[in-house]
Amino acid sequence: MSETSKPVLNEGRWLAIDATTQACSVALFEQGALVAGDYRLLGRGHAEALVPMIAGLPDQGRADGIVAGLGPGSFTGVRIGLAAARALGVAWGVPVLGYPTLSLIAAMAQARQAGEVLIATTGGHGEWFTQSFDAMGAASSALQSLPPAQAAELAPEHVAGNEAEALVAKRGFGSATPLWPDAHEVLHLPQACYTQDLSPLYGRAPDARLPGGRLPSAA
Repeated sequence: MSETSKPVLNEGRWLAIDATTQACSVALFEQGALVAGDYRLLGRGHAEALVPMIAGLPDQGRADGIVAGLGPGSFTGVRIGLAAARALGVAWGVPVLGYPTLSLIAAMAQARQAGEVLIATTGGHGEWFTQSFDAMGAASSALQSLPPAQAAELAPEHVAGNEAEALVAKRGFGSATPLWPDAHEVLHLPQACYTQDLSPLYGRAPDARLPGGRLPSAA
């Protein structure tokens, strides 16, 4: 994943969008400070809620740049968030950068409790998306979609994400920090997490297929 050439969010005005999970959030930053934002735990309905949430920000969210969550999470939510970010980037003529959703959750968790952390969030078909991060916020394992029993075998002891409590309960030890990704907290992200590559991170193959067996991303 490529790094950006200069610090993100510290200069000018930036709009952050995260619609990758049941949580849907937007935040507006100016010179590295939060100006305004909106956060809603929707479950469904991101397509109807996201644009009005952005429009409700000062100047209708108009910014010098946009950052958006790449996933993994909800297949539909990931696509909605990135589509909105791309469309606004074209309309405003501004750069659009992406970041991995689990990296954001790890950064949020480490802002609350320093040290290594395992992220566990809801995946598809009863599985959990998991990934470990070192104390500096860098990924120390690959993104995986695992059944809960396998996820419970992973380290480290501190677990964060919306499935954190379930994972800790399943393995019988460790500490849990239940979190959903929140665009208000993107300032915690290491700069290396931002990328110009806006390819979605689904974490697993999408269930839906087009005629002929093609995946939607290959259409």
